[in-house]
Amino acid sequence: MLSWIEKKIDDADFRKRIELYLDQNYGSGILKDKRIASIVQETLLKFDGAKYKLIAWSIMPNHVHLLIKIFEDNLLSNIMHSIKSYTAHEANKILGRKGRFWFKEYFDRFIRNEKHFVQTIDYIENNPVKAKLCKAPSDWQFSSAYYKL
Repeated sequence: MLSWIEKKIDDADFRKRIELYLDQNYGSGILKDKRIASIVQETLLKFDGAKYKLIAWSIMPNHVHLLIKIFEDNLLSNIMHSIKSYTAHEANKILGRKGRFWFKEYFDRFIRNEKHFVQTIDYIENNPVKAKLCKAPSDWQFSSAYYKL
């Protein structure tokens, strides 16, 4: 049985491996379809100010990064379910298909301090550059960096 610290190290290594694969654009890349990415982005913006404060986001070809501050009386699980349910339904209509669109799971992190907060925004907004999808964060249409211009 792994100790607490060994499990945390394993989790960190697991997350790093997943990030490496995602940044290499493995997977179906269904979100590179601008119609689908637009639906996801519009949905994130729709709930901004109602269920959460949207701080940073980046819609990649095969995953989404999202930094939000959840308002009282809202649960992350409910927010994620709403976003995933609506966008899956709309995306499947566009694609003329049925069935699962998103993985059931999602990775979440608790922001520890101001430094971590700033680093997280930087990571999210620079992810398209890291994945070689654009040269500058502000070039990526489906991210918060694009709207800072």
